[in-house]
Formats: sequence, structure tokens, C-alpha cells
Amino acid sequence: MRAWRRGALWLIATAMMARTTNLSRPIIEALYSEALVLADEVRAVFTAGTREPPNGEEALVRLALSTEGLKTTTRMMHVLAWLLNQRALFSGELSENQVRLHGALPPDRPADPTQLALLEPATRELIADTERLHQRIARLDEAWRQHFEMDSPARAFQERIGREFGRRG
Repeated sequence: MRAWRRGALWLIATAMMARTTNLSRPIIEALYSEALVLADEVRAVFTAGTREPPNGEEALVRLALSTEGLKTTTRMMHVLAWLLNQRALFSGELSENQVRLHGALPPDRPADPTQLALLEPATRELIADTERLHQRIARLDEAWRQHFEMDSPARAFQERIGREFGRRG
């Protein structure tokens, strides 16, 4: 269920996001499902990491697992909270004003490359997956806060040309 299901959910959510100019319930639900699967994997990995390490493991590895685990679980809780706020907005439990005022996605604290190097490759990949999900949600949050008014380079160039011709005329 792990990687292939997460990949399938990512494809669905990405396809939906690629053609949207606003958030919709299906986009939020797809992202919420993806986030729940990822959060469950995070919980499983970092709960297993809280055991007493075998004799060969060093204290630095335990410290890396603890600190990166805390950052990763916090990142996932922020993503889930943002998605829950959006779900509450769609169900009428929160107003758009409430979500705009109090529902911003907090900035991410990226993983420390030095500590990542001490972790197993699968754990590093899982952490990277959570960072990518947070980045996607952050882009959605920013676009939603700007009412999906995206600056087009072509439009900016047209406006610049218009200003230049306006000065000469």
C-alpha cells in the first residue's frame, strides 16, 4: 500500500491541481487522502525509531532520527491542519474570512542535510516526500490567498510595452 498508493494519490491530486483556477472539494479530498497515507507512514517510521537502538547505533543517529522525526511530524500536522481548514470551509463550518485570517500554512523547516546523511535511505525518501507535499500545499495556499491571480510573464511584458508606448504618445 505504501509507495504505489501514495504515488497514485499524488498523480490524482496533481492532475486535478494542474487544471484548476480555484480550490475544489475533490482537490482537497485527494490531497487529504494523500496526506493521511503519508502521515501514517511517518508515524510508523518514527515510532519504530523510538526504540532502544542496537548496540552498533551511535548517539548521533538517534539524535538525527529524533530531530528530523520532530520536524517531519510537525510538517505533516501543519499540512493536515491546512487541509482540515479547507474541508471545514467547504462544509460551511468556517467562513472564508476565518480561514484567510487564521488558516495560513506555516513555513516549513527543511531537513538538515548533515542529519539526513545519518539516516537510512528509505527514511530520507519519506522525509523528502513530506517536504514535497508541504511545498505543493504552500503553492496552493499562496495561490488561494491571491485568489489564483497569477502573474503571467507575457502579461507583464504586454503591460510594460503599453506603458512605454503610453509615454511616447
